[in-house]
Amino acid sequence: MHSGLRTGTVFLALPFRGRWRVENSPGRRIPSHGTTAFGSTYAIDFVNVDEGGRSAPFTWRSMVAAALDHEPDHAGRRSQLVLLPYMLGQAKRARDGAAGLAGNHVVIAVSDYGPFVLVAHLKRDTVQVRVGDEVSALDPIGRCGNSGNSTEPHVHVQVSDSTDWARSNGVPLAFRGADGAIWLPEESEIVRA
Repeated sequence: MHSGLRTGTVFLALPFRGRWRVENSPGRRIPSHGTTAFGSTYAIDFVNVDEGGRSAPFTWRSMVAAALDHEPDHAGRRSQLVLLPYMLGQAKRARDGAAGLAGNHVVIAVSDYGPFVLVAHLKRDTVQVRVGDEVSALDPIGRCGNSGNSTEPHVHVQVSDSTDWARSNGVPLAFRGADGAIWLPEESEIVRA
């Protein structure tokens, strides 16, 4: 195990194919997203990028514990003025709780009692699994989107000890590369799967 990984770390396969830039990595700071709310302490985001490292649109045997697939995707936002409607809607998304923040998502139970892997901000109408389905690392579950509390298309991944989101705790995560190496991607690192 990598010397920088915490005890209790859950090892995951990268939840995508292609080239992605890491954002909000727990390798940079903990809590990675500035909060421990909703079990997000060690969450990590991946933004699909092109050959030049620029953002580009795109599209992962455990049990699906929850899925949501009807939230609309937001338009991409790059300027502060265009961000205003998004910011005005943020309070409502927070009041709606975890589902309002995660948007379209899938929760995978690693075992009957957890931990639970949340893959969030999926594109509307692309979730390909239902509650109770068994999935493995290479099974597609949905496509990268911009739903929920999101300003650009990306995949949000977190591991939590419970799906009682108001009381859940984040669980450290790391990824297993194609070569079998275990690592925690760093902020702005480009990863390929």
